Amino acid sequence: MFDSVTISALSSALDGLALRQRAIADNIANVNTPNYHAKRVQFEEALVDAVAAGTGRATATVEDSLEPTRLDGNNVNLDTETLSSIDTMLRYQFATQAINGSFSSMRTAMRTS
Repeated sequence: MFDSVTISALSSALDGLALRQRAIADNIANVNTPNYHAKRVQFEEALVDAVAAGTGRATATVEDSLEPTRLDGNNVNLDTETLSSIDTMLRYQFATQAINGSFSSMRTAMRTS
């Protein structure tokens, strides 16, 4: 049960979302650093492919943003980072609740057997 596709996919999603939140925090911390390029974390497509393949295990990748830069060479947009942080936090909470529900079901099944 612990190696089910669902649990593996939720675990991969949590890992990817945590990495994204760290990247967002780094981006915000470097909003005024000349020549800093924002980092973007991608894992959703890899996760879809992993679920389709029956494994659920996906690895997130970190890439530099290709968004236009300001005169100082920095391309961090604080509005974009703030919205991305909120979106990531909500997705993380949803995935956490989903995995918690799976474990609650297992606990209930073990108690009744």
